[in-house]
Order: sequence, then structure tokens, then C-alpha cells
Amino acid sequence: MDVLVISVIFRTLITYLIILLVFRFMGKREIGELSVMDLVVFIMLAEIAVFLIEEPDEEIWKAIVPMAVLLAIQIGSAWISLKNQSFRNWFDGKPSVIIKHGRVDEYEMRRQRYNFNDLLLQLREHGVHEVQDVAYAVLEPSGKLSVFEKKEDGTSDYAVVLIADGEIQKSGLKIIGKSRRWLLERLHHQGYNEVKEVSLCTINDQGELQFDQKNEFH
Repeated sequence: MDVLVISVIFRTLITYLIILLVFRFMGKREIGELSVMDLVVFIMLAEIAVFLIEEPDEEIWKAIVPMAVLLAIQIGSAWISLKNQSFRNWFDGKPSVIIKHGRVDEYEMRRQRYNFNDLLLQLREHGVHEVQDVAYAVLEPSGKLSVFEKKEDGTSDYAVVLIADGEIQKSGLKIIGKSRRWLLERLHHQGYNEVKEVSLCTINDQGELQFDQKNEFH
């Protein structure tokens, strides 16, 4: 077999294995839920892969080193994201409430560079034709619109996140019009001394709070 052909096959296998490693370290997420950082890594990997396969005369380390660096960045950023919510919000973005109880938040739409054509299109994709029928519509970091329609009693299945990873979510308190002091009082009433003891706290349209204790299985 021609040496050039063998070289291309070898480089293709190396490329495949490294990209597979990156995917594995990214965790189990759908393509539509990838963050901006994930997409940047994919684009760069694709460019490096083309170089590695189409330039058999170039030394292989010139492609493997940058791919290894991207893998290290991916692993490092994933680890920091698990430990630091601010870092995660900055890189992955945060969900934004676009509609609340049938009323559109135009300010939030402008801030997210999201127009009414996009909103109406995605509402129709959910089978919703009237904004007034929506209890909550949340624009996810991936660009997907999550829609919670009103029930007959005017409520919905949407739950506002008040605490995540042991940190109070100011945006959640703003949505329900409550203060930090109010939330801390509810925490103490449930037997929690510190916010860090709670991994997740949500409140539904009926005003019911749900708590999940941090590290309760360890």
C-alpha cells in the first residue's frame, strides 16, 4: 500500500480519536444545547482536522498539539463551570424570561437581540398563536424557546429557580417580586442554616417551594 495512503489513514484515525475524546468530555448534551464555547471548539477542531488529513507532508505534531490544547481547555472550562456559577453564566449564558403571564418583556428581548418575528415563529412551533395564552416563555442559552401555557386556573407548570448550586438567583427573586430576606426566612423555616446547604430551590405558580439538599447522597 502506498505510504501516502497509510499516512492519511493514520492521521484520520488520530483525528477521530481526539475529537471523540473532546465529545466525551463535553458530557451528554444535545447538539442544539451546545454552548458558544463548545461551538468554537468544534469549528477549530474541524479546521485542524482538515489540515491534519490534507497535509500529509506536514509533521503530525503541528496538528496534535493544538488539538490537545483545545481538549485541555474544554476539560478545564468544564471543571471551572461546575465549581463557579459566574463563570458558567458568562460562558454558557443564562435563560431569559421573555413572556410572563401573557406580557412580553421588550427590554429583555432587546438585551438578547431577539425580535418579535423570532418570538412568534417559535411560539407557533409550540402550537401557540396568542401571547396571552402563555404563562411563561423562557429563551434558553441555546436559543431554544421553552413555552409554558396557561392552565384553566391561570397557572402553569413553570417553576422559578431561586437557588442553584448553593447560590441565590437574583433574577428568580426579581421574577416573583420577593427579597433575599424573604427567601432566607423560608430557608430557616425549612431547617437550613445557610444557602450553601441547598443545591436547588424552586417555586411554582401556586407559591409552593421545593428544596433539594446539597450532597444528600454522600
